[in-house]
Amino acid sequence: MEISIAIEKDLAQILALQQACYLDEAKLYDDFSIPPLTQTHSSIKEDFQKETFLKIESEGKIIGSVRGYVDSDTCKIGRLIVAKAYRKQGLGKKLMHAIEAHFANAKRFELFTGHKSERNLAIYHKLVYTAYNQQKVNAKLTLIFLEKLINK
Repeated sequence: MEISIAIEKDLAQILALQQACYLDEAKLYDDFSIPPLTQTHSSIKEDFQKETFLKIESEGKIIGSVRGYVDSDTCKIGRLIVAKAYRKQGLGKKLMHAIEAHFANAKRFELFTGHKSERNLAIYHKLVYTAYNQQKVNAKLTLIFLEKLINK
């Protein structure tokens, strides 16, 4: 399994995987209108123009992805996904290390997840991300913003 930069023809597969992965999040919050689930192919193509998408493949099939871009000195990371059959094998951590390495000049990394997403929060804490802000979206969801500062 190798991590590489995704190309535009990968987007349909990444979008399908994203929607499958975020179904669990939607169930957790009883909200099926979350952006990762409702994202369209044209919308992900727009994201692709400004963000770097990494993918991990097994036997020619994309089984994980993460994306990011730099704004000022901060790399904003989003939509870390790993297919259900491949979870608990360290692939999420590998994708996170790869996106951090890709944006090695960043002085800060930032991401967010939902307050009930214990698996996500555990991964990010193991990767030395710390919570720095919360934003209540609605009665069911509060976003937890996490950061990792790089001393350069």
